[in-house]
Amino acid sequence: MTPPRITDTHCHLDFPDFASDLPGVVARARAAGVHRMVTISTRVKKAVFYQGLAERFENVWFSIGTHPHNAAEEPDVTLDEIIRLSQHPKCVAIGEAGLDYHYDKSPRDRQAASFRLQIAAARITGLPLVIHARAADDDMIAILEDEMGKGAFAAILHCFSSGVELARVGVKLGLHVSFSGILTFRNSTEIRKIAAEIPLDRLLVETDAPYLAPAPHRGKTNEPAFTAHTAAVLAEVKGMSLDALAPVLEANTNRIFDKLPRAAQEAA
Repeated sequence: MTPPRITDTHCHLDFPDFASDLPGVVARARAAGVHRMVTISTRVKKAVFYQGLAERFENVWFSIGTHPHNAAEEPDVTLDEIIRLSQHPKCVAIGEAGLDYHYDKSPRDRQAASFRLQIAAARITGLPLVIHARAADDDMIAILEDEMGKGAFAAILHCFSSGVELARVGVKLGLHVSFSGILTFRNSTEIRKIAAEIPLDRLLVETDAPYLAPAPHRGKTNEPAFTAHTAAVLAEVKGMSLDALAPVLEANTNRIFDKLPRAAQEAA
């Protein structure tokens, strides 16, 4: 049986975990029906590396931005620099940017400044902003509401593991919500309840590979081929089959990542 076509909207193919077998990782993804992958930037200074990955593999695209963990490393990144790098034909998003108060690897004010800079880049370029939010719901809500008041921008709450209020505010502001392998974990009842509440047209799936491998692969290195496991659990949560949900996820992906090329049959 041919697996349904799915896009892994968030992975990190540049991480060392994949260095020895990257062609194999991409090939296994394709065999599993994952026909597109977006490898996500954590440092603007690695832009050339992300570009190279996307140019090497026809079904890989990339984003450009600074992860909140690395915000203190890149204090001199400018809006013009992000905009210029985003003009690469295979750059389809800005980020990942946001707030992480769980690890606090960068000062919180530096995370917020970097986040707001990348919001501005998303607003100007029209590319979606990939948002990382962990243990920072109140400040995240405040910044999103403030910035959306300055002018609309498209965005994704990636690898959602926050509280229901952030999900509700995100949906109200027009954001998409992306679920990772966390959705499949036994103790993720609250996340599944939140997923059940998200409108169908705002849902995305991802791996965040090499992290957070979904059941039944927990404890292994995650990779894009596993995207369908998360999608299958999401389908159960929404009371539908994976075959029925997959085209919805693809339509959502196409809408939010509007620079991402469609397959020929989809375009038709």
